[in-house]
Amino acid sequence: MVFILFFIAALFTVLAAVKLSTYADVLSERTALGGMLIGTLFLAGATSLPEVTTSLAAIGLNNPDLAVGNVLGSNLFNLLIIASFDLYFRKQQIFKTASKNHLYTIYLGMLLSFLVFLALTFKLPYSFFGFGLDSLILILIYAFGMLLLSKKVQSFEQHPNDEGVSLTSAISLKKAIIGFIIASLIILFSGTFLSITGDKIATITGLGSTFVGSFLIAASTSLPEAVAVLIAIQLRNYNLAIGSILGSNLFNILILIGSDVFYRQSTILSAVSSVNSITAMAIFVLNLLVLYSLLRIKFTKLHTVYWLPSAILVVIYFISSFLIFIY
Repeated sequence: MVFILFFIAALFTVLAAVKLSTYADVLSERTALGGMLIGTLFLAGATSLPEVTTSLAAIGLNNPDLAVGNVLGSNLFNLLIIASFDLYFRKQQIFKTASKNHLYTIYLGMLLSFLVFLALTFKLPYSFFGFGLDSLILILIYAFGMLLLSKKVQSFEQHPNDEGVSLTSAISLKKAIIGFIIASLIILFSGTFLSITGDKIATITGLGSTFVGSFLIAASTSLPEAVAVLIAIQLRNYNLAIGSILGSNLFNILILIGSDVFYRQSTILSAVSSVNSITAMAIFVLNLLVLYSLLRIKFTKLHTVYWLPSAILVVIYFISSFLIFIY
């Protein structure tokens, strides 16, 4: 029965994510924000709502490994999503046409993931006013980085539509805003059921909270990102697609910090299994591959191997998942 409830919650998450991405495309076209900013801030935050409810519910269940594994596993899975779609839609070369402003987002994401790795390695026990020292460092760097990011993208222009006519032109701005809010709430509630049923699955199967959180639940709570990216690519809004993934990974760091605040027994990163450090380092390595995809020189002779970084990313993802399983 628990597996059926898990599937139903995942289904509602997918259906809501389809609408969410469509409405986000309308917002990117009909406001001055553009696809990158809408993807990095609004769509990323909305598609990360399942991670919010999953991690907080895991804290309520006194399962910090599930909470941290869910956040880090989601970040890892999000990078798998963009690489997989890059391989599937390789003729469109989504990284080639993306705004280089995404570089600032990925630099910040790499720095934060490396700091999380260090925190998991050294397990600092110090806390101040409910915040662990590691969380305080993360929130300060996150805030400073987002301030710089917002200044860098102020002049970003809206993406051109290759088809000449918007596929979402029939949707009004008011309808898009209301629809975006409703879809976000549906994703929020479905994420709660994903966490509850996921905790029971971890107990029933005996796979362990870290692996279930890093793989099964992380993949499920990342369903909104996967659907959002797919719809954005089909709408030829590549900045929305990439911004959604990179922005979601940044937003998930806030979830990790929030989980630390609600976990009262100790600092959360010092209380979890060391296996989570494998996930954190894997996130850093996969970010390097995405960074290379955004930076590389576009010579014609390289077009035949355009897909290679994404293929390597997929392989590293499954290797790291295997390491987490056998640890």
